Amino acid sequence: MLRWTVTFVILAIVAAIFGFGGIAAGAAGIAKILFFIFLVLFVISLFTGRNTIK
Repeated sequence: MLRWTVTFVILAIVAAIFGFGGIAAGAAGIAKILFFIFLVLFVISLFTGRNTIK
């Protein structure tokens, strides 16, 4: 699960660079979506990770 969150955050950063830099207008929307997906997966990873630590 953590591997997917890292993948999504990297994709979100790349899409944000293209979108917010004015290179591709559509990438800004994709960056926002990927950012929120990353946040959700990160929170899920935090909660599931804490349950396994003893």
